Amino acid sequence: LLIIMPPIENEAGREQIRSKIKELIDANQVLVFSKSFCPFCVKVSSSCFSSLSRGADGHKCVSEDGTNYQDLLHEMTGQKTVPNVFINKKHIGGCDKTMKAHKDGVLQKLLGEGSEVFDYDLIVIGGGSGGLACSKKTAALGKKVMVLDYVVPTPKGTTWGLGGTCVNVGCIPKKLMHQTALLGTAMEDARKFGWEFSDQVTHNWETMRTAVNNYIGSLNWGYRVSLRDKNVNYVNAYAEFVEPHKIKATNKRGKEMFYTAAKFVLATGERPRYLGIPGDKEYCITSDDLFSLPYCPGKTLVIGASYVALECGGFLVSLGLDVTVMVRSILLRGFDQDMANRAGDYMETHGVKFLRKFVPTKVGQLEAGTPGRLKVTAKSTESDEIIEGEYNTVLIAVGRDACTGKIGLDKAGVEVNAKNGKIPVNDEEQTNVPHIYAIGDILEGKWELTPVAIQAGKLLARRLFAGATLKIYHSLFWPLEFTVPGRDNNKCYAKIICNNLDNERVIGFHYLGPNAGEVTQGFGAAMKCGITKDQLDNTIGIHPTCAEIFTTMEVTKSSG
Repeated sequence: LLIIMPPIENEAGREQIRSKIKELIDANQVLVFSKSFCPFCVKVSSSCFSSLSRGADGHKCVSEDGTNYQDLLHEMTGQKTVPNVFINKKHIGGCDKTMKAHKDGVLQKLLGEGSEVFDYDLIVIGGGSGGLACSKKTAALGKKVMVLDYVVPTPKGTTWGLGGTCVNVGCIPKKLMHQTALLGTAMEDARKFGWEFSDQVTHNWETMRTAVNNYIGSLNWGYRVSLRDKNVNYVNAYAEFVEPHKIKATNKRGKEMFYTAAKFVLATGERPRYLGIPGDKEYCITSDDLFSLPYCPGKTLVIGASYVALECGGFLVSLGLDVTVMVRSILLRGFDQDMANRAGDYMETHGVKFLRKFVPTKVGQLEAGTPGRLKVTAKSTESDEIIEGEYNTVLIAVGRDACTGKIGLDKAGVEVNAKNGKIPVNDEEQTNVPHIYAIGDILEGKWELTPVAIQAGKLLARRLFAGATLKIYHSLFWPLEFTVPGRDNNKCYAKIICNNLDNERVIGFHYLGPNAGEVTQGFGAAMKCGITKDQLDNTIGIHPTCAEIFTTMEVTKSSG
């Protein structure tokens, strides 16, 4: 098919060609954007599609103004070269990727996809940071998407809303409670700066918990509204595979529904690991329970030396509680040990007690209550010494396990590491089953960080469905520290100015928000090194911070 288009002279012309490209992609099972003189295009047609009895009658688009076609295809796919191959609306790539897909049998499977009708183009299992990012991006590309999310209650009965660990029982409530602790420290410092107030300063756990959970509830609602606005079908049900392309969804009332999809994304995340000793699930809590605990935990034993353990122990002691951290071996395994030990020394200086080289063997209840009294028995890792201690609350923070064991992956044929439940994927988040992908904390050997999952979800959606990307420059935002006191909503502002004639190099940086000097200093160094908008977009944000807004901006001034 030869398409001759005039040169693009304005934005309307660009949109005309963009619409024509999308129309061609939607209308043709096999589509090859090509140049008549390109040897790689000829190679793809003759080597791949001829052998599949489809010849070169996938459409070759040739334009008098082919540069404009290539520019728009680059925006939509991230690929600058030709051939640019699509099969059943899926972007395959250029010559090398198409040849590899043919060799691996992927082309044959894709060419058969059109013969079966599915309920959805994509079903995402898991409504956390990565799953939500992937589903919304996919829906924005015009695909039919479902998200299933269901929180299995903890042994204490704790559950929460849409948004995943970070929003409900991780980064967000942790930072808000850390902010609470910092305010206590600031009050101690305030007298030295001339502030005068009563010596009697106390903290009310229930007030803090209610404020934090009200804010989290507003986020849960916001996510549901966002999914609805973007035409993503959200179902609050537990999903498990019954066939490679079919899942069963069971809601909290036990009602079962079945759905099919052409593709799936697994984004189920992790949950805290228990100890496997008498009394752990009966009497102990984890970070899944702490942030919505309806009463002050009182004298607390934190078991574990992970960053979760130390962060929780740190803010609890700053709230005035008696806190002990039981450490099996070293602090922050996998981190620089010089820095880890300095962190431990600092915590000890500020009131945290460490019980080193001990592991718990039993937890028993001495008295019920809110909080009650618990007796913990522990054994030395270096001798036969046994110790006992009494605490009001025992918080277990010894690691997390992937939520992959009970979602029917065996029925879909997905390979899982039997030792840790993690899922091996290739460099495009694809499992061993071609139509099933995975993102986030459940991946084998990948970073377990919220911004990584968000970025992975967006990029995966773009790869799978060949969507266009926005050019992004500015954003209003509300610092997390301002949310609970409810001040200055949407008064903060971030803006960058880019030189479109120089690869969108950042030439101006503006920030109105907390710690502006600290934020600007770091970005100033990056600007001296020639940072571009694309490099900012591909930077993983440190979460939750104000400065990460510069890695996720989605509005241009020109958009109005």
